[in-house]
Amino acid sequence: MIAADEGALRRAIVETSLEMERLGINQGTSGNVSARYREGLLITPSGTSARELDEKDIVWLPLDISDDAELLRLERPSSEWRIHRDILRARADVDAVVHTHSIAATALAIHGRDIPALHYMVAAAGGKSIRCAPYAVFGSQQLSDHALAALDDRRACLLAHHGVIALGENLARAVWLAHEVEVLAKQYLLALQIGAPPLLSDQQMDEVLERFKTYGRRNSL
Repeated sequence: MIAADEGALRRAIVETSLEMERLGINQGTSGNVSARYREGLLITPSGTSARELDEKDIVWLPLDISDDAELLRLERPSSEWRIHRDILRARADVDAVVHTHSIAATALAIHGRDIPALHYMVAAAGGKSIRCAPYAVFGSQQLSDHALAALDDRRACLLAHHGVIALGENLARAVWLAHEVEVLAKQYLLALQIGAPPLLSDQQMDEVLERFKTYGRRNSL
């Protein structure tokens, strides 16, 4: 569960942003982080690097927010606020969302490639592959719609010519999964250098998915 204390959650979002940079899955002002809070979400602001981020900069938005230009201009949420809003509206099982521009996963996304079942850890994202959503301009409703479709029955996806979305029941799980997607992308790119890699069968992945129902579950921010 996400912490009920707003100050603690704001600090956790800042720390998550810094952790993403430490892990090498984000850099500069790219990427963003959000967490469910009350009847809305707390989200990182637009155009602010993790190292410059302060808890007071984190923006609260109601889940029923629409394209109110004046409010959004004053509050300066991440340009990808629609993705975060729409995921948290649609997914009661999710309380945290991270978006990265990690290098290997984005390289695959540039080619519009899914990550197939080359390793059992693909199941960490909830299915037998990690889908790549079609391209749409950043910050658009079309991009959010594509991301939601790619995340159907999944907890992570790639965004064509863009990056990665990863979901979790808390911030720690979301950033863990974003990092795992990057590791899988590196493995896939290396395996492709000696040919198309052999893949696990549907039956093998079904067995792994069953085991993942209770894999690594614990409560934290």
